[in-house]
Amino acid sequence: MTENILVIGGGIAGIQASLDLADKGLNVYLVEKSPSIGGRMAQLDKTFPTNDCSICILAPKMIDCFNHPNITVYTCSDVKSVNGSAGNFKVKVLRRPRYIDEEKCTGCGDCIHACPYESPDEFNVGLGKKRSAHLYFQQAVPRVAIIDEKTCTKCGNCKIVCEAGAVDLDQKPKELELEVSAIVVATGLDVFDPSAMSEYGYGKYRNVITSIQYERLINAAGPTGGHLERISDKGRVKRLAFIQCVGSRDVKNSPYCSTVCCMFSTKSATLAREHDPDIENYIFYTEMRASGKRFQEYIDRGKTEYGIHYIRAKPGEIKENEKKDLVIWYYDRESESVKSLEVDLVVLAVSLLPSRGSVDLAKILGIDLDEDGFFKLKDKLYSPVDTNVSGIFVCGYSKRPMDITDAVIDASGASARAAEFVAAARCR
Repeated sequence: MTENILVIGGGIAGIQASLDLADKGLNVYLVEKSPSIGGRMAQLDKTFPTNDCSICILAPKMIDCFNHPNITVYTCSDVKSVNGSAGNFKVKVLRRPRYIDEEKCTGCGDCIHACPYESPDEFNVGLGKKRSAHLYFQQAVPRVAIIDEKTCTKCGNCKIVCEAGAVDLDQKPKELELEVSAIVVATGLDVFDPSAMSEYGYGKYRNVITSIQYERLINAAGPTGGHLERISDKGRVKRLAFIQCVGSRDVKNSPYCSTVCCMFSTKSATLAREHDPDIENYIFYTEMRASGKRFQEYIDRGKTEYGIHYIRAKPGEIKENEKKDLVIWYYDRESESVKSLEVDLVVLAVSLLPSRGSVDLAKILGIDLDEDGFFKLKDKLYSPVDTNVSGIFVCGYSKRPMDITDAVIDASGASARAAEFVAAARCR
């Protein structure tokens, strides 16, 4: 039996689990599909209820994780097969080509400046552009460039300017075989696409955006340098509306509550007011869910200190006028009448989903999913991180909706169970 542990997913939960295990003297293989660890938290501007800088909290953990002597990080990688049983899993991992040699790249950015081709930036959720040769985001770990094979024409400019000789346009996929005793799954979340909900005009009206797009819009490292502006004309946002439960608590899409959306919109409205004291904020909600420590106090401060207008109503339709302003039509429960509100920008608080690769990964690992697509627990009360397969544990948003704080706590719980599993086997 080896003392190696596999952690799948390099978001905040995967990073925390890896650090906990490595600090116990165990060897960790951290597999992440993206070019950098950090996950969704790296896209956020601030965290609630303290409004602390998200990347300021995350970046030190990313660096500690990558530099830890007991952790080997594989980015641009996917788990392809798992064989064996608890204590003796054999895992095949496919490492997709970066077309940049990680050992040689210095992160200088010369290849990026030399690249003439641009395409929509996935990290900025389509709000900005990236070159074919690019850094995934400014604080990426590892700080190694990547070349997008879908848009690269192999003009060779990047290779010419790279003094380190790191560019390798002929790089091929590599397959690794790892032997591990236990597996921790921390694959995180994906975001609901509201395009199918035609009543809100997402994809039709440029000034209707999603919650994750708003995070990049107001982020100092985002495409606008943190300036809150209309997408259609880069004009000033004077009136801003948030619509809750878009896709959540909806039998057609996600019947569950995504947990964080009420707090997200309160945080976002607060940040907008800090950027511009004259901005008016409106939050359309079904019920407010403030289940965490100091969450209700945070909402109360939003009302009293930041002048946020909370409207208990489910908007029925959004229309755009000739000035590209958005008119929200809704049924007001208090006055029992239909009303409208004209705003400059609408943010849809979309539901958060289990990672889209969860179905395939569940088949590879042989573990069950619940009716909502989350990884199913052996017992929610007595085994809150165990799956139906011995030696495989799950944590974070991959098992149920939760916020960052709960995900970190949960990751430590899963890592403790994995370490306990190895220790118990060692004593046999």
